[in-house]
Amino acid sequence: MLTQVAQGVLVHHSELLANNTVVVLGSGGALVVDPGITGTEMACLAADLRELGQPVVAGFATHPDWDHVLWHDDLGDAPRYGTARCAQSMRDLRADPEWRARVAGALPEEAAHDIPMDPFGLITALPAGASTIQWDGPTVRVVEHPAHAVGHAALVVVDSGVLVAGDMLSDVFVPMLDEQRGDNDPVADHLRGLDALGSVAGDVEVVVPGHGSVGRGEGVRRRIEADRAYVHTLRDGGTFDDPRVTSPAPGWEWTTMIHDSQVERFGVVRD
Repeated sequence: MLTQVAQGVLVHHSELLANNTVVVLGSGGALVVDPGITGTEMACLAADLRELGQPVVAGFATHPDWDHVLWHDDLGDAPRYGTARCAQSMRDLRADPEWRARVAGALPEEAAHDIPMDPFGLITALPAGASTIQWDGPTVRVVEHPAHAVGHAALVVVDSGVLVAGDMLSDVFVPMLDEQRGDNDPVADHLRGLDALGSVAGDVEVVVPGHGSVGRGEGVRRRIEADRAYVHTLRDGGTFDDPRVTSPAPGWEWTTMIHDSQVERFGVVRD
């Protein structure tokens, strides 16, 4: 089911990981951002768009995590964009003869049988230097930053005042630092990513995270500051005063494992 969150911007919510697919309506069709998670849900999304008379004319993947590079044949063969780094990451993955097995190993058991693999990760890089998505629709700015994953980007739907945050600014997950690369500083990179989102926060009234609930008004700034406080506490030490750590939502207690792992890897080591 599609829910309108702002003029011309709709969200399809998946219960599995509280994933949000964002749909931006254009004059000739829709831009679909991070469709997921299951094939059944994506087929439902495609049917809803057909009912609205909105063919999919473009897609966008905010970053190369498995649950953000999904697609379904019912969504059509529109170009699916991402940053150059995101697209390269997917090309590298699919060049591995064992890529399907690698992806399958990361999928949740309850959904693995219903995730289409053929279109997985077929991402086209945005043109070099592009700051917006070129499509027949409202202006959508691309805000690339180094937080969470290589090639991550947020989107700003300018006229609607919506920030599509990817795996940032969630109310169910703590900030998830990039633990995959050995050549970066995940803490500093995440803070730079939050700075990038903060630089556009004054232009938006709605934030749609990749996971969790939609934030509005002052809630946009509060989420940025909550994530910044978490990363500062992780970096500097101290007591975490964050409900995502101290009192996760019912059914989401397992997310504290992410926090515990990050404290072990990035937290302050004291004698």
